[in-house]
Amino acid sequence: MTRAAKGAGRKSAARGRAAVVRRAAAPLRLQIEDVSRAARVPDAAALRRAARAAVTGGSRRRAAAMLAIRIVGSREGRALNRRYRGKDRATNVLSFPASLPAGLPRGVRFAALGDLVICAPVVAREARLQGKSTRAHWDHMVVHGVLHLLGHDHRRRAEAARMERLERRLLAALGHPDPYLVATR
Repeated sequence: MTRAAKGAGRKSAARGRAAVVRRAAAPLRLQIEDVSRAARVPDAAALRRAARAAVTGGSRRRAAAMLAIRIVGSREGRALNRRYRGKDRATNVLSFPASLPAGLPRGVRFAALGDLVICAPVVAREARLQGKSTRAHWDHMVVHGVLHLLGHDHRRRAEAARMERLERRLLAALGHPDPYLVATR
């Protein structure tokens, strides 16, 4: 092989790696609004990392998505849970899937997943009661909520088992233990 051929091979190999790297970075547009006044809320990078893990399923495939996360206090969390689920208490995470607007041209992909509302005081309390790190529980709530936006559910036993397996795998990839093993205190 000539020196020129070797050089050309390296350039194309380098270009190939660069293309793979570009494809691996899933463009995730994440809007975060924190109105909770809570002290221990993860930063945008941590929320993005957990959301991206759920959107891509833990793979390195490209998956464009738009998502909004609103972090709230107990009062707003309770009001939203009462209004949309009929339960008069704050809950850890609520998922509001985006609906496709009417009149989209055929073949147009709509990347908006929807909105998550995460109640910071509930997440902190649950983490403490379940003997989990706050970061692990926040990551779990983001992953859990995004999976709901992607169509996963846990109303039936088989659906719940499938969703929990996926959550375990995604959280393990993020460096967290099984979220369903609760330490007793």
